[in-house]
Amino acid sequence: MATINQQAPDFEAEAYHNEEITKIKMSKMRGKWVVLFFYPADFTFICPTELKELADNYDTFKKLGVEILSVSRDTAFVHKAWHDASETIKAIKFPMLADPTGSICRNYGTYIEQEGLSLRATFIINPEGVIKAIEMHDNSIGRSAAELLRKIQAAQFVSKHKGMVCPASWQPGSGTLKPGLDLVGKI
Repeated sequence: MATINQQAPDFEAEAYHNEEITKIKMSKMRGKWVVLFFYPADFTFICPTELKELADNYDTFKKLGVEILSVSRDTAFVHKAWHDASETIKAIKFPMLADPTGSICRNYGTYIEQEGLSLRATFIINPEGVIKAIEMHDNSIGRSAAELLRKIQAAQFVSKHKGMVCPASWQPGSGTLKPGLDLVGKI
């Protein structure tokens, strides 16, 4: 199972992206931050609300050097059908990865054997391919794109400022901490 501060498991998968079916290889994402965004299935209730928030904030993610890869157990053809049928999903500009065998879900520890679906899970992966944050929870609870952006900004800050850490609810421009010292102030 994928864990914090370890290399993200590599994979190659079909994806629906820019109105075509293509291949995505995780190891080819090196050099940029990646959000691997697992969700249970297309044509569901909570999933489009989450994906819409990501789509609405995609330009902000891109400005931060982040690529979003959404992943479900659906095939790339089902992603295309959902895209063609839903105005909400048509707004998605990031790749929608297909994991019909569940191998990516299993390698990242999100697979629910009894249901054949993925848990809602988010992995933040740095440009070296190392997992820096994991969020995983019950499928009845939707995630927040704003909180995901905050976590990426914090991960990027500590990556650039070695020895510094971000306190609870840290926002860019807020004070940070240096272990062993008090609040350092704004950087």
